Amino acid sequence: MKLLSVTKIWDKGEHNAFTDLIEFQGRLYCAFREGAAHVSPDGSLRVLMSKNQGADWQSVALIRVDVGDLRDARLLVWQQELFLFGARAIEGEPLQSLMWRSQNGTDWLEAQPCADSGYWLWRVIAVADSLYGVAYRPGPDGDVRLYRATPEETLCGADFTSLVAPLNQLGYVNESGLEFSEDTLTCVLRRDPVWDERKLGMLGKAKAPFTQWHWLELDCRIGGPVAFRWRGRLLAIVRLYDDKIRTSLVEICETTGHVAEHLALPSGGDTSYAGVVLRSSAKADELKVSYYSSHEGKTAIYFASLLLE
Repeated sequence: MKLLSVTKIWDKGEHNAFTDLIEFQGRLYCAFREGAAHVSPDGSLRVLMSKNQGADWQSVALIRVDVGDLRDARLLVWQQELFLFGARAIEGEPLQSLMWRSQNGTDWLEAQPCADSGYWLWRVIAVADSLYGVAYRPGPDGDVRLYRATPEETLCGADFTSLVAPLNQLGYVNESGLEFSEDTLTCVLRRDPVWDERKLGMLGKAKAPFTQWHWLELDCRIGGPVAFRWRGRLLAIVRLYDDKIRTSLVEICETTGHVAEHLALPSGGDTSYAGVVLRSSAKADELKVSYYSSHEGKTAIYFASLLLE
């Protein structure tokens, strides 16, 4: 694995973080949160667009709500539309996951609520004719649930339906990366030692219809996972906590739970929450990555190109 380039593409907010990246209609889109701090009541979701595969970027949307902190942008292309998922946090009220839709990446419809109140819907992926996502409810008695939405439900603005509840509650389980291949859903799940000492990440698997899950404990702590497959291997971009906190490309062994670090991106401090776009060709496989980091002093959004070999 080789780092080809890395560029800072946005630092105009006081705190710029929690990214995602996707290709839509031949252009790259990067979405992330802007706010006064890592947690603040003024968070909004900004969308950048690049017409030339990341060489140049321009802001095409800034999504706000009248009251509340919008957090953790997640992008999805489905049925010729671009979807943006996030969550609204208001102090003293249950968190609400939200969904926006756009036909051109610039003009967005009004937010629609999705998932149960209090559950934070994380990365959503398309499997056949449905959408699937894992949501978590923070707290000492919290858990994660698997949600599903059909085209009819999504287009009508109905809630995602809870398919497996709980999906996992072995400690403070929260952020997740979902991947689908060969009739199997794979979930890379974060755990943090907040209400007990359990902190090792977890790997879950289920065959269709995704109601029976088997879990394996990873051998390290991870944060902000995004998972994908490359030549049959399970890769992920995660935050690693050993030695120096950093954002890294890792490979996960699906039988032992070993997490092997392949490449650390220029990063440190407040960092991670990546988005990925994999481009394969006869000559080479290139991975485009968005992430945020504070290693240069201020939290900023970065765009990197990696050669997979």
